[in-house]
Amino acid sequence: MAVDQAQTNVAFKGVQSADILARKPQTYLGMALASLRRDRLTLAAFGFVLLIGLLALGAGVITSAIGVNPTQTNPANQFQQPYLWPYIQWMLGLDPVTAPTMLYKSGGVPHWLGTDQIGRDQLARLLYGARVSLSIALVAAALSMVLGVAVGAVAGYFGGRVDDIVMWFITTMTTIPEIYLLIIVSSIFRPTPLTLTLFLGFLGWFGTARFMRGNVFKVRTLEYTTAARALGASNFRIMLRHVIPNSLPIIVVITAVDVGALILVESVLSFLGLGVQPPTPTWGNMLNRANDFVFLRDPVTREFMGLHLLFWPGLLITLTVLSFYLIGDGLRDALDPMLKNRK
Repeated sequence: MAVDQAQTNVAFKGVQSADILARKPQTYLGMALASLRRDRLTLAAFGFVLLIGLLALGAGVITSAIGVNPTQTNPANQFQQPYLWPYIQWMLGLDPVTAPTMLYKSGGVPHWLGTDQIGRDQLARLLYGARVSLSIALVAAALSMVLGVAVGAVAGYFGGRVDDIVMWFITTMTTIPEIYLLIIVSSIFRPTPLTLTLFLGFLGWFGTARFMRGNVFKVRTLEYTTAARALGASNFRIMLRHVIPNSLPIIVVITAVDVGALILVESVLSFLGLGVQPPTPTWGNMLNRANDFVFLRDPVTREFMGLHLLFWPGLLITLTVLSFYLIGDGLRDALDPMLKNRK
């Protein structure tokens, strides 16, 4: 009996070993993708950002299809409330009056999210504003990432006087609050999407450089870096092939967080009137204009007339920034080998 059980255990272990040997080896990218597929919160954030990006890219097609324009004004139709909810009630047979009345007043054009103080369609402006706000944040984050990674890698790898000079410059610049620098620059130069993107990129790489420098201090002492140096690899090759790729998790996380932070910075500057100027729509300058009409009431019904102008840009800014933060956190978990080994 004992002999048969021992033979069964040996056979079972042999089958397990054969199955393990037959499996294909997992790559780093494969393990990262498998980890991401299990993270539903990060996938939801990815989906939301992708949806906003597609809507921004297709803003022209969408607005043409529904017959609206982000710059077309109609003062006779100012502060129209969102058409979406009355339309749903109309379709359900709950309110057969409000939606047709709103449609007649707007000349047959449905304003699904309402209109602003001069009759411009809110949905069209949100779509085109997403295009501007996301473009500024993504390009500025990419620019600050390139500068921060390059400067931080050089400072951390070479150390000594190079590191001292770089850190002195970064420390000096970071003693001045970034928002003050941006306000000064915006007050001197007329802010356009291009100039604002360049200013945000060139003034936003200091934190990335610090994080990169600290990570390079650790990576440059590891065995594979020492082996590459012993084999005669140049400093440039070691940084490009070993140091920077092994700092990828921290680079990805910081860049994703920076995109969200830059959307907030652009919104703050536009809210203060120092960002991209009207009539070019951005989520920030839409909030700036909506702030003037928060407490405006209809003289007949005494209902608030401008709350929808504040609600939708604020909601999109909040959800987009939160999504980028969640993406950065999820990518860190997926790309960090130590966290994968714990799962």
